[in-house]
Amino acid sequence: MPVELRMPALSPTMEEGTLARWLVKEGDSISSGDLLAEIETDKATMEFESIDEGTVTQILVPAGTENVKVGQVIAIIAAEGEDASAAPAAKVATFPAAEPSPAPAPAATQTTSAQTPAPRPAEAPTGTRIKASPLAKRIAAAKGVDLASISGTGPNGRIVKADVDGASPAQASTAPAIQPATFSSPAATPVALPDFGIPHEDVKLSNMRKTIARRLAQSMQEAPHIYLSVDVRLDALLKLRADLNASLEARGIKLSVNDMLIKALALALEQVPQCNVSFVGDTLRQYHRADISVAVSIPGGLITPIVANADAKSLSAIATEMNDLAARAKAGKLQPSEYQGGTASISNMGMMGIKQFTAVINPPQAMILAVGAGEKRPYIVDDALSVATVMTCTGSFDHRAIDGADGAQLMSAFKALVEKPLGLVA
Repeated sequence: MPVELRMPALSPTMEEGTLARWLVKEGDSISSGDLLAEIETDKATMEFESIDEGTVTQILVPAGTENVKVGQVIAIIAAEGEDASAAPAAKVATFPAAEPSPAPAPAATQTTSAQTPAPRPAEAPTGTRIKASPLAKRIAAAKGVDLASISGTGPNGRIVKADVDGASPAQASTAPAIQPATFSSPAATPVALPDFGIPHEDVKLSNMRKTIARRLAQSMQEAPHIYLSVDVRLDALLKLRADLNASLEARGIKLSVNDMLIKALALALEQVPQCNVSFVGDTLRQYHRADISVAVSIPGGLITPIVANADAKSLSAIATEMNDLAARAKAGKLQPSEYQGGTASISNMGMMGIKQFTAVINPPQAMILAVGAGEKRPYIVDDALSVATVMTCTGSFDHRAIDGADGAQLMSAFKALVEKPLGLVA
C-alpha cells in the first residue's frame, strides 16, 4: 500500500520547518538513501533522505511552504511493485494557500509572479536529477555556473563545494541557473502595530529568529535570573597567551582570549559543581562534565556550538575545535548534536568594545557568562594604585537551581583561574 512521507524531526527540539526545496518530482523512482528535499530548521538547511523505495506519486506540500508541522504528510510514495498510475490524480490540499492565485495563462513563456510557487530547478538534459549539496548550489547560482556541466567528485557523483569553486561562469548554459531557495512570504500579512506615518519595511522573521524570540522570552518568563558581576585582571593571561602562541606558531595554532576563557569557565564549573546543573521540574540535574556552549553571531541570528568536555581538553584542542565550529556555524553546516545540549554558556562581546552586559540564560542550562572588553583601568595592585588590563564579567544564574552564594563562588573561581592562568595548562 502507498507510504505516507511525513515531515521529519531533524533535531530533538524541532516542531516545524520550511520545506525549502523538493529534489524529486512526481513520477520519480527513488531508492533508500536518495535525497528527497531540503528542509530549513531553526538553525540550518538540511537534506532529507529517503528510507523507502518506490515511486513518488503525489507531492502534497509545495516547495517554499513554511511552518510545516513535524509529522505532517508531505508526499505519497507507491511501494515497489505497486501501480503508480493507480494513485488519485488530484492532490490533497493539506495547507491553505496564502492567497488565491489566478489561473495560469496558456502561453509557455508565462512569468511566475510572487504569489505562485517558484519553478523547479532545471534538470540535466537526460532528465536525471542533478545531485549537489545545498552549498554547491548556492555558489553555482552566485557564479552563474550550470551544474549540469560539472562532474561531481562527492559520493555517488554528487557535486560538492570544491567542484563548483573550480568552475567558471563560462560553463553556464542557456538553461536557467538553479536559484537558491527563498523563504519570503507570498503575501504581506497585516500587523497590529500602527505605522504612525513613519516610512518603514516589515521584514518576515526567519525560523531561526522565531526560535530565538520564543526561547529567550520563555527563559526570562520562567527562570528567575540573578546577576553577579566581577572585575577580572587580564595581564597575566595575556602574557601567557603570547608565550603559548609563540610556541604553537609552528603548528599553525593561535589561541584567542576566548579560548582561554572557555577553559577557565569549564574548570570553574568543575570546582563548583553546584553551578553545573539544570532545573527540571521537581528534579535538579547534576552534570559530571563541563560542555560549554559558545555564542557565535551568524547572519540572521545566533547559534551556540558546543565545546564538549572542555574541562578535560587542552587549550590548543579548544582553539582548533572552536575555529572549526565557528566556521561551520557561519556556513550553516553544524549538525544538531553540535549545538544542542551544553551545560553552561559563554557570550563574549569584548571584541565589539562592550564594557559590560547581562546575558539571557539558554534553557535548559542554568547559567551563562557574559564577558566584556578588556581595557586599561585604574586598579589596586599590592595595595598601590596602578594601571591594569581589566574586564568585567557578569554571570546570569537561574535562581531556581543555583543559590546566590554558589554563583558567587563560581565567579570567584573563574576570576582566580584567569588571574593565575597557569592552572589552565596544568
